[in-house]
Amino acid sequence: MNFNNLIHHNALKKKILIDNGHGCNTPGKRSPDGRFREYAYTRYIAKAVVADLRDLGYDAERIVPEEYDVSLSARCSRVNTWCAELGRRNVLVVSIHVNAAGKGDRWYNATGWCAYTCKGQTRSDKLADCLYKQAALWLPGHRLRMDYSDGDADQESNFTILTNTYCAAVLTENGFQDCEESLRFLESDYGKEAIIGLHVDGILDFIDPDRPYGYKDLQRLRNEGLIPARRTV
Repeated sequence: MNFNNLIHHNALKKKILIDNGHGCNTPGKRSPDGRFREYAYTRYIAKAVVADLRDLGYDAERIVPEEYDVSLSARCSRVNTWCAELGRRNVLVVSIHVNAAGKGDRWYNATGWCAYTCKGQTRSDKLADCLYKQAALWLPGHRLRMDYSDGDADQESNFTILTNTYCAAVLTENGFQDCEESLRFLESDYGKEAIIGLHVDGILDFIDPDRPYGYKDLQRLRNEGLIPARRTV
C-alpha cells in the first residue's frame, strides 16, 4: 500500500478533538507507588492519537495542550467553540483517562477497559460502539466493562465533558492505575500501541467507516521505514 493512497486528503471536513485528562497539578491520579501519573500517560496517548490521525489526513487536535489541569468549563468551551464554527455534527470529542479502584492508597485487582457517554440515546452512543468494537480487537484477553441495560455496551454518566458539550462525546477509561497487572500492560510498548490503535481506528470507524485502511497499515509502513516515525505535537 502506497502512503499517498493511505492518506485521506478530504478528511470529510470533520474536526476530531482529543482531551487528555487532568494535569500535572491534579492531586492523586497516580499509582500507589507514584511512578505512574495519569496526566502524563493520557497526554502521551493523546499526542500520539492526534499525530496519527493527522498523518492519515484527518483534522485532529488536543483541546488541552497545557501540562497543568484546565477546568472542565474551559474544556467544554473549547469544544463548543468548534461546534459553533463547524456545526455540532462535524465535531467529536474523546476524553482519554485511566481508571482507579481506590484513592491511590494501595494496590487493587480491578482491571478492564470501558467507555462512558451521557445518559440517553445520542450520536455519542454510536461513537462509543465504534470504540468498543476496536477495543475488542486491540485488547484480546482483556476485560471490557459493559452495561447493556439500555441496549448498548457503553456506561452512562453525567461527566461534565459528556453533558456540557454539544457534539458526540465519549470518555474512555483505559485500564487501572492502581492495579499492577494493568500497569504492566499500559506501560509496555505493545500496550501503548494498543490503546493508541483502538482510539484511532474507533474514531475512524465513526467518521469514515468505508475507508480501506486502518492503524495497522500506518504501523506497518513505519516499521518498514516507508514513512517517517510518529511526530507528536
